[in-house]
Amino acid sequence: MASCIICGTSTDGRVCSLHEEDVVFEFRGTDPDELTPNRYYRGAVDGFADFGIFVDIGDSVTGLLHRSELDSRLESIDLDPGETVYVQVNNVRDNGNIDLSWSIRQDRSRFRGALVDDPDADEDQLLEPEETESESEGVVKTTVSADDGSSSESADTSDRSSNDTAEATTSEPGDTDGSAEREERGEPTPVAVSELEGSVGERVRLEGEIVEAHQTSGPTVFTLRDETDSIECAAFEEAGVRAYPEVGEGDVVRLEGEPENHRGSLQVETEALDTLDLEEADTVTERMQEALVERARPDTVETLAEDPAVEGLTEEIADVATAIRQAVIEGQPVVVRHAGTVDGYVAGAAIERATLPLVRDHHGEGDAEYHMFERRPLEGSVYDMDDATRDVTTMLSAEQRHDEPVPLFVFVGAGSPESVDALDLLGVYGAQRVVVDDRPIEAAVSDVADVTLAPEEPTFSTALAGAVAATVNPDVHDELRHLPAVGAWSEASDAYTDLAASAGYDTEDSRVVREALALVAHYQAYEDKRELVADLLFADDADVGLAEQVSEQYRTRMESAIDTAQANLERHSLNSRTVLLLDTEAYTHQYEFPPTALLLDELGRREDAAALVGLDTDECLVRGAEDLDVDDVAAAARERAPEAALDARGARDGRIEFLAGERETARKALLDALATELSAAAP
Repeated sequence: MASCIICGTSTDGRVCSLHEEDVVFEFRGTDPDELTPNRYYRGAVDGFADFGIFVDIGDSVTGLLHRSELDSRLESIDLDPGETVYVQVNNVRDNGNIDLSWSIRQDRSRFRGALVDDPDADEDQLLEPEETESESEGVVKTTVSADDGSSSESADTSDRSSNDTAEATTSEPGDTDGSAEREERGEPTPVAVSELEGSVGERVRLEGEIVEAHQTSGPTVFTLRDETDSIECAAFEEAGVRAYPEVGEGDVVRLEGEPENHRGSLQVETEALDTLDLEEADTVTERMQEALVERARPDTVETLAEDPAVEGLTEEIADVATAIRQAVIEGQPVVVRHAGTVDGYVAGAAIERATLPLVRDHHGEGDAEYHMFERRPLEGSVYDMDDATRDVTTMLSAEQRHDEPVPLFVFVGAGSPESVDALDLLGVYGAQRVVVDDRPIEAAVSDVADVTLAPEEPTFSTALAGAVAATVNPDVHDELRHLPAVGAWSEASDAYTDLAASAGYDTEDSRVVREALALVAHYQAYEDKRELVADLLFADDADVGLAEQVSEQYRTRMESAIDTAQANLERHSLNSRTVLLLDTEAYTHQYEFPPTALLLDELGRREDAAALVGLDTDECLVRGAEDLDVDDVAAAARERAPEAALDARGARDGRIEFLAGERETARKALLDALATELSAAAP
């Protein structure tokens, strides 16, 4: 076994099958059948015909480069008899005719190795530099005049067999970087990555950021990204040796090279790679950022139905959609953190449904959609320090272990002031934070968020997230039509009901899916349950069969819990207003379905009361009219019973905490406070 001259791996010959096309051969045989198809060979132009160019490969073997293999018309090709060309042997026919194709690498230096193909030898031999670069064998020489910089070219072509080894050299004193040679051939054309397909075989110049650099057993491969796209650029020092070790990920560079179609994909063969100075780098970075935002910006904002709460927020919707699309384009993971309610689940799933196809388009199939997009439910509707600590730990681990960039975090239905400290912690680590909330956002939240979307009057999360999702990816617009009707526990507007009907979901279907999702959301609360949620929300042909089965469990368990609760409700008349109190510690099954919050919501829909309180060991949940401020209730109760340490923790969820040892004191203080607040809120 020998070692491949390119990558060093064990192989039967001098080059492994993976790098066979990276080597050029000099043929020293005398019979066409001794040629190896698919190999690249150095040849010399023998003559021209109407149908192509004859190329000598070796002393007595000639092949045809058919005009169909050429990019230009024959009469416009500037080749002289005897001139060196590089061709690929496509086929050797039974009659000895040889079919050739043109190599885009018309310079031996563009190949990663050179071998002698000698049929009489035991194996291919390395082609030494002196065998191909000696001036005595007819090298083409370029000279530069000292006075005007004009150049002239002369060549000894008396011996055609020696001229096929000619390579350009320069005679300018002190020219060590090939600049004079580049000037003679013409400056490389500045192009964008997206335009490289049209520049194959030409010398080009790219400017952008190195987003990845890794060493293979052969070349060093740099991934360069500009304002239009990314491209892999191969730089070869020698097998397994890092080229341009001073250039690393994050550097803004100028690269010169030649685009080639390499095994079915485009790749740039790097000739020069330089890190830009600070001023030039800032200019390129700014240009890239502006172009990226422009590319990510949606053409239009797609709303799902006529909804005044949504239609007045088109700019904000576009901003959120731009942030998500930009993250996908840049290869930045997207993490959606949504409230653990049905509305939160449906809203988060809408954004997921829109984003995943974009992830697949930009980053391929496979598991990219699992590590480039995550949906992580919250326990309630507050993003607390426990959540933030878990996210930061996960984020830093992914960065250290897999070199993943910091994610974009999108918060849906979690924009309460209680989330500020946790949002701030994410910002310490450079995470971009987008907040989509179903009610007006307070200034404290706006100050720590990068992008916000919130209505002037309370609505529900799915209405806003549905518009964001349709704007992120208009292709999924029709798949989202039924979601607002599913996400709304209270009766959805006629516009959303009609929209759901157009997707095949009547009011009963929406209820069934909503209840099934509520049951599923309760179990493994911190897991996204992606596939199961998708099966419930996006069934083929609006088939709610699975949802109906799950919904039956919801109704059975809910009705049992409701019967128990109603039998044990305390009814208090406070200033002619009815307040219901349920001792949830005594009359509910802890950690079983339904959770207390969902049970109280259902009780509130069935009972005619101004307020409803679920009293647990050291906390209570308060449900009441929209104008009932839970923060005010907690403050009033705290004044009446300071020893109970009453405090609103998650006021949006109606949660007030107190000391377990002062439960009865807290209970009385809460009822007194509710009497006062309800009286103040009465018309």
